[in-house]
Amino acid sequence: MSLYTDYLKEIETRKGEGLHPKPIDDGALVAELISQIRVSDNEHREDSLKFFIYNTLPGTTSAAGVKAAFLKEIILGEVEVAEITPEFAFELLSHMKGGPSVEVLLDLALGDDAAIAAQAADVLKTQVFLYEADTDRLEAAFKAGNAIAREILESYAKAEFFTKLPDVDEEIKVVTYIAAEGDISTDLLSPGNQAHSRSDRELHGKCMISEAAQKEIEALKLQHPDKRVMLIAEKGTMGVGSSRMSGVNNVALWTGKQASPYVPFVNFAPVVAGTNGISPIFLTTVGVTGGIGLDLKNWVKKVDSDGKAILNNDGNPVLEQKYSVETGTVLKIDTKNKMLLDEDGKELVDVSSAFTPQKVEFMKAGSSYAIVFGKKLQTFAAETLGIEAPLVFAPAKEVSHEGQGLTAVEKIFNRNAVGSTPGKTLHAGSDVRVKVNIVGSQDTTGLMTSQELEAMAATVISPTVDGAYQSGCHTASVWDKKAQANIPRLMQFMNNFGLITARDPKGEYHAMTDVIHKVLNDITVDDWDIIIGGDSHTRMSKGVAFGADSGTVALALATGEATMPIPESVKVTFKGKMADHMDFRDVVHATQAQMLKQHGDNVFQGRIIEVHIGTLLADQAFTFTDWTAEMKAKASICISNDDTLIGSLELAKSRIQIMIDKGMENEAGTLQGLIDKADKRIAEIRSGEKPALSPDDSAKYFAEVVVDLDLIDEPMIADPDVNNEDVSKRYTHDTIRPISFYKAEKKVDLGFVGSCMVHKGDMKIVAQMLKNLEKANGKVEFKAPLVVAAPTYNIIDEMKAEGDWEILQKYSGFEFDDLFPKAQARTEYENILYLERPGCNLCMGNQEKAAKGDTVLATSTRLFQGRVVEDAAEKKGESLLASTPVVVLSAILGRTPTIEEYKTAVEGIDLTKFAPPVEKPAGTRSAHF
Repeated sequence: MSLYTDYLKEIETRKGEGLHPKPIDDGALVAELISQIRVSDNEHREDSLKFFIYNTLPGTTSAAGVKAAFLKEIILGEVEVAEITPEFAFELLSHMKGGPSVEVLLDLALGDDAAIAAQAADVLKTQVFLYEADTDRLEAAFKAGNAIAREILESYAKAEFFTKLPDVDEEIKVVTYIAAEGDISTDLLSPGNQAHSRSDRELHGKCMISEAAQKEIEALKLQHPDKRVMLIAEKGTMGVGSSRMSGVNNVALWTGKQASPYVPFVNFAPVVAGTNGISPIFLTTVGVTGGIGLDLKNWVKKVDSDGKAILNNDGNPVLEQKYSVETGTVLKIDTKNKMLLDEDGKELVDVSSAFTPQKVEFMKAGSSYAIVFGKKLQTFAAETLGIEAPLVFAPAKEVSHEGQGLTAVEKIFNRNAVGSTPGKTLHAGSDVRVKVNIVGSQDTTGLMTSQELEAMAATVISPTVDGAYQSGCHTASVWDKKAQANIPRLMQFMNNFGLITARDPKGEYHAMTDVIHKVLNDITVDDWDIIIGGDSHTRMSKGVAFGADSGTVALALATGEATMPIPESVKVTFKGKMADHMDFRDVVHATQAQMLKQHGDNVFQGRIIEVHIGTLLADQAFTFTDWTAEMKAKASICISNDDTLIGSLELAKSRIQIMIDKGMENEAGTLQGLIDKADKRIAEIRSGEKPALSPDDSAKYFAEVVVDLDLIDEPMIADPDVNNEDVSKRYTHDTIRPISFYKAEKKVDLGFVGSCMVHKGDMKIVAQMLKNLEKANGKVEFKAPLVVAAPTYNIIDEMKAEGDWEILQKYSGFEFDDLFPKAQARTEYENILYLERPGCNLCMGNQEKAAKGDTVLATSTRLFQGRVVEDAAEKKGESLLASTPVVVLSAILGRTPTIEEYKTAVEGIDLTKFAPPVEKPAGTRSAHF
């Protein structure tokens, strides 16, 4: 009884933390529960029953397997449990979602007892998470003349698992809760520094917003028992920064509905809203949980008599309130007419975008992937029966404009579309299923992805996925007890599932903590690919990549598919000449600044940025696409010249080969398959059979942005503007300032060169600046700490071979040691250079952080409140973002530099250069090729 005793001890510990018993996923523990349930006078029998019924996780967990087998014994009369009748046993099986439970139900439905078979069939008709092994059994039984199998298939063909569900309420009453003013980062809903607890939903729920906010939400629920609490980003966008499934899980935990009485802490149907709507990737996550995401438009630009926006002294539009959503406001959502109403029924705003036919299906089914599985199941049943499947689900929205060309993303979606009308050309606005080629799971969301895979009863990666990778980068900085407990278990699960894993469960190859986006960028070997990754910065320089929540990642791994609308595109081109003293990172900042100046509003939000940047190789081009997550774009596509694309593919091949040489290849030969695919693509380009992806001349764009390189004459900084009087203007990426704005007076407490935004060239810049300053001054002294974290081990290996690592080591006061990794996060910094382990480091904010209240200058992408640095009582922490040379020089000076100091420091250094593509490929090669 040792496992049960341990469980009781854990329960007491959790009770002291205000937590309920942790849900059980261990089959051995469930076996002990069952042994106690069997003995009528066992002192633990009552509690064991309770844990067995209400606290055992479903899906493919080992616990679910043991539970399903015992329920089968009860149904067959092999054992009698007074509290669990055969009827109740069937009900429990119906809530277990798939895997062992479906196997048991098929055993019973295809068995010899007609009465039991009929009951099992009735339950099976409600299930959607069936896999090939399950459908093969049904098909074989049907072909053998089994009447029950036919009955089940006929039900599936009619999609009764969906049609018999209750419809979405025509009126949903809500009471508002303003979570914050301005853009709300998902870090507020699920802080990065609590990533270790994400798979423990109740524990993680305690970190949402604040304890005070949680009490206020609970009070609203008590005051309004007939209403749902709607979480709002006032004067901002909800869910910027990342998809963060744990954020939606937390919102659902506090404000949603319980998914099943027999599965604790799994809620669904949250309602979230923002003045400027919901961030695209976060909205996908809301759909996974069958939730509602509203665009309130409750603040609008004030206009003059000519209809022009009135600007304030800072040049920003003056906003006026259209209607109030202050906390405690009662509103109604009319789902039939798709309108938001006030308490008295007055129409406030059209919310039809939240209630498309597809989104309503997600709400009805309780999740988006129940619909994906349901559609596949209906198709299988109809084909097996030899009939045409009746139209039950909303047909895929197919938008086609005769004579109109295709943007790059439209071309990719047309190539990868599944189940669309054959021969029909699809344009933006179409909503389609697409094949997913590459999938990435990162380590702080991976545990949730594994839970989702277990919940949907998946056991092996879809054979249609070309390659999938499980990273170890978000927990690379500190190998603490939390990481030691979680990461090996995650790597084992994902390795068994069929992914290439950063850590070897067998311990035979060296752990690779390379930043996930860099690895995905390398293993994407076709510019026509679709990539799904569990992180908002899943943005590739080849193909089109979408950051996604852990549920969507799980779905892509299990099915090899995703369902999404084809987004509109914004075309970004360049003119002029890049100044020698400028770094490409400044081009990235300039794109945001010039776009806002040209269009007034952020035309990138929710759309594809099609960037014509074809003379930059994959590593450098990635700097641009990576940043597009902060521009609130749905994704970004690089239009590359043939020669440059071939160079990028050759580079990818060499890095994949390094992974093979390390011993990371799996039995399926995934990595070699990617090299073979790259060779095929290179041959297509060289032969002229299929040149690099490019849009049609007659493609239609939502907008076009032309970036003038001649206007970029000094380095720029993205400033969180933490003290802006308008709260909605803080912590956005829209405040881009030249360094001269700071008059060399802005104190810098810490510099950070790292994250996915840097490449080998950046690391070489650090080394060269140290050499230059040492030559000029005799030595280099840091007036602020400089933390340097290379994104990959390859970069460090190459720098060692080229002699650049020595200068970094010379000035470092700390250098990572993989044999003895840090066991605790650093809390204090000296004015020295820190050479940290490859990985995310400060950018993630879950392990390492700057000191509270610090002003950090970083190459990172994250300037959100509390991410890289938290506030101190006397001063707000701020994370300003700049190019590598600006960060390095600022750490040495302890302040932002003058333009003269900057030019002197970078003289003779090979910064990342960029020349706009010409009409015909010029064979221009990027810096640091």
